[in-house]
Amino acid sequence: MSTFRFQALGRATDRKPVHVEELDRKSAIFGTNVFGDKAMRQFLTPEAYKAVKAAADGVKIDRKIADYIALGMKEWALSKGVTHYTHWFQPLTGTTAEKHDAFFETSFDGSDPVEKFGGSQLVQQEPDASSFPNGGIRNTFEARGYTAWDPTSPAFIFGTTLCIPTVFVSYTGEALDNKTPLLRALHAIDSAAIDVARYFDKNVKRVTPTLGWEQEYFLVDSALASSRPDILATGRTLLGHTSAKGQQLEDHYFGSIPTRVLQYMRDLENECMLLGIPVKTRHNEVAPNQFELAPIFEETNLAVDHNSLLMDVMQKVAERHDFKVLFHEKPFKGVNGSGKHNNWSLATDTGINLLSPGKTPMSNLQFLTFFINTIKAVHDYEELLRASIASASNDHRLGANEAPPAIISVFIGEALSKVLDDLEGVSKGKLSPEEKTDLKLNVVGKLPDVLLDNTDRNRTSPFAFTGNKFEFRAVGSSANCAVSMTTLNTIVAKQLKDFKKEVDALIEKSDLKKDEAIFNVLREYIKKTKAILFEGDGYSEAWEKEAKKRGLSNHKTTPQALKAKVSKKAVEVFAEMGVMNHVEVESRYEIELEEYVKKIQIEGRVLGDIARNHVVPTAIKYQNVLIENVKGLKEIFGKDFEKIAKEQISLIKEISEHIEGINSKVEKMTEERKKANALTSTEKMADAYCDKVKPYFEEIRYHADKLELLVDDELWTLTKYRELLFTK
Repeated sequence: MSTFRFQALGRATDRKPVHVEELDRKSAIFGTNVFGDKAMRQFLTPEAYKAVKAAADGVKIDRKIADYIALGMKEWALSKGVTHYTHWFQPLTGTTAEKHDAFFETSFDGSDPVEKFGGSQLVQQEPDASSFPNGGIRNTFEARGYTAWDPTSPAFIFGTTLCIPTVFVSYTGEALDNKTPLLRALHAIDSAAIDVARYFDKNVKRVTPTLGWEQEYFLVDSALASSRPDILATGRTLLGHTSAKGQQLEDHYFGSIPTRVLQYMRDLENECMLLGIPVKTRHNEVAPNQFELAPIFEETNLAVDHNSLLMDVMQKVAERHDFKVLFHEKPFKGVNGSGKHNNWSLATDTGINLLSPGKTPMSNLQFLTFFINTIKAVHDYEELLRASIASASNDHRLGANEAPPAIISVFIGEALSKVLDDLEGVSKGKLSPEEKTDLKLNVVGKLPDVLLDNTDRNRTSPFAFTGNKFEFRAVGSSANCAVSMTTLNTIVAKQLKDFKKEVDALIEKSDLKKDEAIFNVLREYIKKTKAILFEGDGYSEAWEKEAKKRGLSNHKTTPQALKAKVSKKAVEVFAEMGVMNHVEVESRYEIELEEYVKKIQIEGRVLGDIARNHVVPTAIKYQNVLIENVKGLKEIFGKDFEKIAKEQISLIKEISEHIEGINSKVEKMTEERKKANALTSTEKMADAYCDKVKPYFEEIRYHADKLELLVDDELWTLTKYRELLFTK
């Protein structure tokens, strides 16, 4: 009997829900562990408080003031039992990083112990940068890197540690993290969007991109996860036959949340409330053991920090409930994978959502301006947008009949499609009084009827308009939102900047009024961007063919998709908008290719190990049982044994064929891996792992999964899908 597997199943079956107390009303505990406005007013001097608030508008904080801020932050933290502080940053590993230092200090002889934390420790620190990915920006023997405080994202307490959100840059100034380019992109779109928004309201002083992410994830009992080497090492199952019952009855989606899971969610929500993460929605997702958590939208930088923090917190809370959280985009074959839909919009400091239809023709013209410019940006940079969500794990999900395809398109619905058609039909040049009236009454003026739910949603669209925001559905569940949000905000900023130039030039060289000039430019954009608009089934083969005719890219693998990141067009747009220089762009390309190689390399090694050290020995053990059975039948029945033992003999042969299939394919995969490792170019190595190594995964899996159905259940060592997905 496979003792470890059945012991794990026994522990999972005997689990009792962990009791979780509600701390208080959510509104009462929200942000308690955040050095936010309330805490700053209490612990900072008025001068220090104003300096932090002004920093959000780009005003640099004086070092002397930083000392006062640090003192107040320290006193607040100590009052809550904190013992350590850390600069919390997001290196190019896809995760977060932190090094804890105690407030406690003594003099050189060990006397005069004191809790100390000054402005220098708050504003800047110097962690060793040599072991973080840098893509060739620095030599490995060069260790210096700097973390610098981001005052736009408040410090928070987790456990007994004060966490200070920071950027991470190299000694020479290049960004070594995901936050720095994001902050630059947010500045770029703020600047570009203000100029356009002032066509409609001169009082606009700030435009803030907002983000509401939806985090999908799987929960697996920790004992069962520990019984699967592939889950522990790669975050997904490399082997495993699909369960007889999967998601085909569609009985899990929005179903009753299992008690153990509900207690986990309650515990997680308590932690989120204390940390100021405004989570609001929880529910079962489509696949068994799959769930979703979603917050109220926030300013993009803060939302990205909150999502990164959430993923850390989810894992830590899961340990208390004997769960393991899986963020992999496709942890189980045959059931839906997980995404992280990024809902994006633009808000002004005057309280207007620029992507929401308004009450008047003028506000609707403003809506159309930002709406059409966003579509134009996606049209012009669809390959770069696809590259922003490329990863080894997301490759499994994109186009897998539960997620958008790798073809980037925009869904806007029938009502808005008709509006754009009508707008396209407006005559070019100066409008007659009748045309102006007709336009404002029949096209722009009717937009108030285009309400939030004016059309059905299209789940196959990677970039869909959903009433007052765009939903970037193709982002993977394990991704850092900063990468896709940096790209999206950069290309929209570039487009808005170009739009402003075109409109101003048109007004200057003609006698067109502002509205007429805007209409003329938008009209041309509508004509130029028709290829990106698609309302149909993104899963269909017909769409693949149609997309190709339209000239849209269809990069199905990460090595293919990432090439757009270092195209001349991409390098130029990031440089022009001040988001990344060519060194930073090229380094990220190198890092992401290297990450792809490492992930496929690890999966190949783990797969070979499990196939040969778990599957094959178990199959041989069962085969020996069958052989002994046949020998016994031969002793009893003599020459008639072949007829009587026909099924056993057939089974013995079938097992041998699958064992041979595994061994031969593992050997060939290993040889291809060695060849790939010998290549000197990371780009060529990534292509080799994608095209030569990875195809063996499914071939090996095929034989292993067949053996799972043939071998005695009590001998099988690996926890099966029916046990992983349906243990409550």
